[in-house]
Amino acid sequence: MFLRIRCLTLFSMVVLLGMLSGIVWADENRTQSSDFLELAAVMLRDGHSDRALLALQSVDLEDEKTDLARFYTLQGLAYLNLNDFIAAKDSLQRAIQNGQTETVIFVYLTQAHYALKEYQRTIQAIGKSGEHASRADLIVLKAQAYWHLEKPDAAINTLIEGQRLYPQDYSFLRRQVFYFVELELFHEAAQLGRRYLAQSKAAAEDYIAIGNALRLSRQYQEALAILEIARLQFPDNEMVAKLLAHTYLDQGQLNSAAFILEQAALLNPELLSEAAEVYRRANRFHKALTLNEGVRDQSVKFKQRLSILLALKQYERAANMESSLYRTGLLEDQHVRYALAYAYFSSNRFPQAHKHLEHLTEPELFRKGIELRRLMQMCKEEPWKCL
Repeated sequence: MFLRIRCLTLFSMVVLLGMLSGIVWADENRTQSSDFLELAAVMLRDGHSDRALLALQSVDLEDEKTDLARFYTLQGLAYLNLNDFIAAKDSLQRAIQNGQTETVIFVYLTQAHYALKEYQRTIQAIGKSGEHASRADLIVLKAQAYWHLEKPDAAINTLIEGQRLYPQDYSFLRRQVFYFVELELFHEAAQLGRRYLAQSKAAAEDYIAIGNALRLSRQYQEALAILEIARLQFPDNEMVAKLLAHTYLDQGQLNSAAFILEQAALLNPELLSEAAEVYRRANRFHKALTLNEGVRDQSVKFKQRLSILLALKQYERAANMESSLYRTGLLEDQHVRYALAYAYFSSNRFPQAHKHLEHLTEPELFRKGIELRRLMQMCKEEPWKCL
């Protein structure tokens, strides 16, 4: 304790005099390098890596008694803690060159290599870390390194070994599921996913990833079973609700999908337009129109309302939306303009319909416009056909 207090006092004096004079304080009673190494170690233990580096600046590297292996190890750890990974790697390698034999040095070097995306060197460093190589965190890091090197078989085999060594650590199983999903091996992901969910305390993201894997592999009933459980466990999770709704949509169950989105919209009103759209597709137009009233985005709201009113054959109400459509800039969308022209045509307001048809230039819409003009001309010449 006395040594530590003495070192801190000397360190404070060095910093103070250095700030005042810009030179390193030294005299015939100069502190030994070992004191500053001890001080740096204390600073690192206390979480002050920047101060540790400052203490190390006072170490005399020319002194034959200086423990260079320890110096560079401490320096490397300080840089590692400060996320200066290039400097950390250089210091740690110097520590090894100067006789550092503790295998834990390769654990620190592993972290630096991985942070610098030097994945092959990451694997090599883990291989040199002795008994530390079997640590769970290093096994995961090794698997990730293989994955980044596009060696999925080696990555998955590494995780399998980790699972064997740590049977109660389900993170290895979880990561395998995600690897299979990224490899688009959805059947394998689904099988492993069900096992993971049955054995572990899964988070919402786990249910989402595994449920989506089942959905993409067209195992809809199993996907629904998992996602319905997730919905009960995580009622406020928007992604769970949306994925469950889309799984129902995949099977053509529009009403179920719309209801789930409607419930989710109670927490996030942004989903109202999506719920209304699914109700429209389910031909529940009045329900869709009711939800549409709550949509906040005016452009989305009016465009959707126009399509619902046309589906309800309420052509007068649809045609009367022109000012709202113009105000929100929706008439720049030629599909919207054609829909409005059709509403005018269906409410026998032909001049207004002609006005909007003149703006159509897209080939398919232009063709439809020609057909609409032909029908209007027929109605003028033979009104009884348009009753």
